[in-house]
Amino acid sequence: MQIDLNDPEALTVDAVRRLLASASDDVHTQLRVTKAGIAYISSSVVGGTDIDELLFRLETWAAGSGYVGKIAASDEVWVMQIHNALKDNWPRPPFDYIDVY
Repeated sequence: MQIDLNDPEALTVDAVRRLLASASDDVHTQLRVTKAGIAYISSSVVGGTDIDELLFRLETWAAGSGYVGKIAASDEVWVMQIHNALKDNWPRPPFDYIDVY
């Protein structure tokens, strides 16, 4: 699952909810946004690794922390925080690392 931030109609609260729900809370994850405007959740590469093609990224969410998965996707406040982080930082983030807390 990914969100194309170049399409103004793609960044919806429901799309963010589906993105969060699509990831497993059993592994470390990180929401990343490429320079091409694709937002996705990575579980294979997290942290400050392989960031050359990224415009920005959020902090790595530790396995079992509850930031992704179906329960996270049902938390309206959390979903809105992630939605706003994407909306407020695309296409010109102030930093390449965004903290949503």
